[in-house]
Amino acid sequence: MINIVPVTGSAALKTFIDYPHELYSGDPNYVPELFIAQRDLLTPGKHPFHEHSKVKLFLAKDGEKVVGRIAAILNGEHNHFNNVTDGFFGFLDLINSQEVADALLKEAAAWLQEQGATTLIGPVNPSTNEPCGLLIEGYDKPAVVMMTYNKPYYTALLEKAGLDKKVDLLAWWIERESYSDRSVRLQKAIEERLTRHGITIRPVNIKDFKNEVTKLREVYNAAWDRNLGFVPMTENEFNYLAKDLKMLLDPKLCLVAEHQGKIIGFALAVPDINQILIKVRKGRLLPTGIFKLLLGLKKVKSIRVLALGVVDGYRKLGIEACFYASIIKRGIERDMLGAEASWILENNEMMNKGIQSVNGKVYKKYRIYEKAL
Repeated sequence: MINIVPVTGSAALKTFIDYPHELYSGDPNYVPELFIAQRDLLTPGKHPFHEHSKVKLFLAKDGEKVVGRIAAILNGEHNHFNNVTDGFFGFLDLINSQEVADALLKEAAAWLQEQGATTLIGPVNPSTNEPCGLLIEGYDKPAVVMMTYNKPYYTALLEKAGLDKKVDLLAWWIERESYSDRSVRLQKAIEERLTRHGITIRPVNIKDFKNEVTKLREVYNAAWDRNLGFVPMTENEFNYLAKDLKMLLDPKLCLVAEHQGKIIGFALAVPDINQILIKVRKGRLLPTGIFKLLLGLKKVKSIRVLALGVVDGYRKLGIEACFYASIIKRGIERDMLGAEASWILENNEMMNKGIQSVNGKVYKKYRIYEKAL
């Protein structure tokens, strides 16, 4: 018989975080999450997400054996911004068992209904500003940094549990050997035209990083405000993410567009450190994992373009093309073999056409599901 038990205490939280290591044992494409990062993300008082939202964790047990996990998430910021009563689930991992899937989802839904939620949406870990979506195509390669991975059988389990597709998210691959260099060839001419209109593109200023982050948050929350599922990041959330990413930043891969001194767009790409983390046992940086991370950075051979946006009124002027060109050139300078651009909504025609223009190919798909409660 399957029992669903709430996670209480540090020992149970450790079990919750570590469960995927057992489930995916022997899977060459599984990348363990960093334990410290996951612990902080799931602990109220450690991560700013909990300042406006609630998270309830559950484990599925068959006797004493853990056979699954799930998080029920009430995202107050999302519901306030969109004027809805949505509930979310995330951190879903389980054996190939419909009984376990049904029990986990039922428990999460029941808790969310108690909080007033009328819809179940996911998976998100714990929001669309963090890793989200169920992998439905592209199981043959490891996930890149801050993207999700799961077994193929998850799709059938969720759909048999009554969840339906809400939207698909696309991950594009841009291969160094086959990319279109049109944007690179036109970059100088486009930048000269932009300059005549008072628009310039530059690398992020690491020496003035705190002030840069404040301005970038304003652009992030403005440029992405029409995306389905978008949730504005609070100041504390954005600062928390920026602090983590700063360790990985190459200023030439983090670009800012300005109009007369005001930031109107930015693009951010980071080295795919999952190529290192895949070798860090159980996501523990200590005692030896930290050396693998530090020493391995120079060996990383791909990047992830994880954000690229321009505020309304400045789109289709060529800024996006200049971002692509600069990232491509920097990637080649660093001897990168390719880049993933992700994630992008399937119905975001402008962004998808932009990546097609540099000969990108969709190589992975993720899905967000929903169900009325």
